[in-house]
Amino acid sequence: HWNIRHLYAKLIADPERLDWFLTNVVTEQWHGQHDAGTPLGEMIAERCAEFPDEAELIRVYELRWLETVPGPVAGSHAIVRSLASQGIPLFAITNFGTDTWAMFRPGEHLFDLFKDIVVSGVEKLVKPNPAIFDLAVGRFGHAPEQMLFIDDNAANIAAAHALGWQTHLFTDADRLARDHRLASMLAR
Repeated sequence: HWNIRHLYAKLIADPERLDWFLTNVVTEQWHGQHDAGTPLGEMIAERCAEFPDEAELIRVYELRWLETVPGPVAGSHAIVRSLASQGIPLFAITNFGTDTWAMFRPGEHLFDLFKDIVVSGVEKLVKPNPAIFDLAVGRFGHAPEQMLFIDDNAANIAAAHALGWQTHLFTDADRLARDHRLASMLAR
């Protein structure tokens, strides 16, 4: 449920000003630099220089970033725990900056169930770049067609599918659980 609006809606009461700020100042596109490996502090300093009147609000992003993730997607943790309890190997490829991953990961123990996690900011490769999937194949030790890649972004799904991965475009946990490739594993 990551969304920058979760944080800034608490700080900017005027809906028009909030929309302007999220469209022009602290944007998903701007944040994407962090997922690609740019340190958050560097990004904040550059953005503050570009928008000096917004510097106080921009700095909040680094201090309160965890508030952009209000919690897990309903039902998703149960699926992961069920698969892990059956000994099914779990891996992850995540678009996450190094700094935000360092903030988020210690409080999210579900990731303890994963054998390996490819973090875009660490690798300086972001989904849907095919190179991140190739890196994952090498690290995970399984051929793409042996793995099911689940993601909520259609471009990421298309990239993985083009490389031979089995894919599932995530919309909700119930639909995922009904996916025939997962349903048989969850029924065990």
